[in-house]
This record gives sequence, structure tokens and C-alpha cells, in this order.
Amino acid sequence: MNKYESQPWALPEGIDMEKNVIATYYCSVPKEYDMLDIGAFMAVEQSTGTWVAVPGETPEVRSKHVAKVIGVYEAPYYEWGVPENITERQYIVQIAFPSANFEDKFSMLLTATVGNISMMPNLKVIDLRIPKETLKGYQGPKFGIDGWYEALGMEKGRPLLNNMIKPCSGYPLEVGVDLFYKAALGGCDVIKDDELIADMEYNSAIERVKAYMEKERQVYEETGEHTLYCVNVTDRLPRMFEVAKRVVEAGANAMMVNYIAVGHEAMRALAEDPDINVPILAHMDVAGAYFMSPNQGISSPLILGKTARMCGADAVVIPFAQGGKGIYMPDRFKQSVNCMVYPFGDLKPTLPMPSGGITPANVADAVNSMGKDIMIGSGGGIHAHPQGPTAGAKAFRQAIDAALKGIPLEEYAKDNEELGRALGLWGKKTEIKGG
Repeated sequence: MNKYESQPWALPEGIDMEKNVIATYYCSVPKEYDMLDIGAFMAVEQSTGTWVAVPGETPEVRSKHVAKVIGVYEAPYYEWGVPENITERQYIVQIAFPSANFEDKFSMLLTATVGNISMMPNLKVIDLRIPKETLKGYQGPKFGIDGWYEALGMEKGRPLLNNMIKPCSGYPLEVGVDLFYKAALGGCDVIKDDELIADMEYNSAIERVKAYMEKERQVYEETGEHTLYCVNVTDRLPRMFEVAKRVVEAGANAMMVNYIAVGHEAMRALAEDPDINVPILAHMDVAGAYFMSPNQGISSPLILGKTARMCGADAVVIPFAQGGKGIYMPDRFKQSVNCMVYPFGDLKPTLPMPSGGITPANVADAVNSMGKDIMIGSGGGIHAHPQGPTAGAKAFRQAIDAALKGIPLEEYAKDNEELGRALGLWGKKTEIKGG
């Protein structure tokens, strides 16, 4: 063992990138602080040591398990001194965490890379580079993008239309049945529960599945198009797993889970269960508590993209950044989508589902920014259509057709009444870039 192996610093070239997770942090500290020392504290605190030396933290233990600071980059990169008017210095810090410290345990990966240091002021986890060997311990999406289209019996190349039943909660079963039928009849490919309703005493998830799937069969006989119903199985643990299996036994052809509220590992257990043979839609609620602060928490591409995909999300609901009620930055939106669909070890891609105040006027934006193999989510934009949910769904399908054909919405609306009424209510948004 050489004298450097047990130190909490290394050059990037001095470590095995395939045996370490590389965490990238944003840090802001008072200018008199030494970020090299702070980085070393972070590395030791999150791997082998604590705030004071302890006898068991031997050089041999450190050589195998201590995390190492491999980069401290300041911007601006001062060389001759910090200007007197500067009080805070901004850094990007990279720390290599030995994969042996957490193996295939996602909760331990999060504990190591975020953990106690998340309570430091002005510290945000921007990214985690996961080695391919570590990714082999994760199944990821069981169905992925292709699986949604296969479950519907259709080819890729058209955005899927998802509707969330509104009102969000509190309604009796018969109200949901009627809304499901009308939205499906209008052309919704996927219909999901709102995240605010699960298996409730006033509205049982199992009874919803039975009633909705009967309507699904009826709509298929009338239109020739299938509908997937994402029933929300979010619940106490381990009861959630019982509910998930019961809804599958009742005929569910998809399900949804509030994955951040119940925990990534809980969703992962659903995805890796051989008895859960339906696609899983992951809902983003609580995500803002992680990523909304610009200088604290975990970045949105991580919490919405990489980590959800690692833990088995076949689709993820994300806030739409180019319209609707979203306040999400377009570049972060694109980064999150990239984390869902770009090659990531051997994991299948996750289907992005932009959502949040979307109307037919936003469809072209979604297609222009993400392509055709996406799922567009709308609740009020369908149910609040002046002619009802069936017309609301038809208006979206017409907007999708217009985007695929490269025809401006207002022109396409001339021959499609439902789209015209929607545009009259919610306005026109964007021009088409191409077919």
C-alpha cells in the first residue's frame, strides 16, 4: 500500500472509474474557507470516518473504503487572490465513492453520496456517474418505452395521450367510471389516477380496476383502441405490495406509484417482482422538495431521471417546462428527459411524461422538444373542455395529428371542431417546426 491510497484526495486518473461512483456537487462557501479541506471532510464523513479520529479507521480500512476528492473547480477560477468585494466563492466538487461501500443498495448509495452532508448550507448534488458494473445490480424498467406501445398493441411513432381523472380525490367510484369511459372513448391511450387518490375506504383501488377495465373492454369494442389504466398503489409498507398484487389479479394492465413519497427502493421492489407484470408509471410528487432550491438538495435530472430509471420506472411524470402551469426551466427539463432516454448501461429507456396544465396548444412544443415517443399528460385540459371529456381527448388527438403532419394548429382546427373549441378557450401556443 502506497502512502496515497489511504488519503481522501486523488487525481481522477488515479482511481478506477469502474469501481467508484463519482458524485458532483455545487458548493458555495465564505471566501476565507479552504475548499480542499472541506472536500476532504465531506469525503471522510460520508465513507470511513467522523469529525474526530477513531482507532478503527486504519490506513488499511481507508485504502479500500475512503471516498476521495478528485476535483475542486472554482468559477471564476481565481489565481492571484480573491477580490475584496467577493464574500462567497463558488465551486464544483467531485468525490469518488467506492462502490464496495454500497454495492447494489440504492438507499445506501443515496446515504453515501447525499447523507449527512446534505445539511451543509449551499450544497447541492448535481450528478452521480454510475459505473456500468454498479448498474448491473439494477434491473431498471421492466417494460420501458417499447413496453408501453406493445401493451397498447401499437407501433411507436405517435405520442401517447395520458389523462389523469379529475377531481383529484374525494369522488365516488361511479363518477370515476363515467370519466374514465368518456376520456377513453375520446382517444386517451393511458388513464391514470391522480396522485392524491390511492386505495381508499371511500373508493377502493381494486373496485376501480374491475369497473374501469370493464369500460376499457367496451371502448375497445367501439373504437378498436386499447386503454391502459394506471391505478395508484401508493400505500403503507409492506401493504403496498399486497395492493399491487391484488390489482394485477383484478385485471390491472398498468399501475402508478408516488415513488419519492414511498421511496425509490419500494418502487424498485415492485418493478423487480415477477408477479407485477404491468408497466409502472412513477409520479414526481415531493420532487420539488429535493430540487427546487438552486443551492441545496438534489438536481432534477437526478431525482426525476437517473434514479427513477435505475429503480424501475417505466415512465416518469415530469413538470412541463414550455407551457401550462410548469415553472421548470427548459434546459433542466431537457436534461431530465435525456437521463430517461439516452443509453445508460443496459437499462431500458424510461418514457417521459410531461404534465402540468397542458392543453392542445402545448402539444407541438412537447413533440418539438422530445420527439414522438413520449406520453403527454393532461387532466383539466381534457375534463374541462367545453364539450366534455370525450371532446377534450379528441382535441388532443387532433393536436397530436397536426404536430405529426407539420400543420399549424389553427389551420388544423378549421376542420376539427373539438380542437377549435379548445384553442378558443386556451389559446394558441407555438408554430410547428416540422413533421
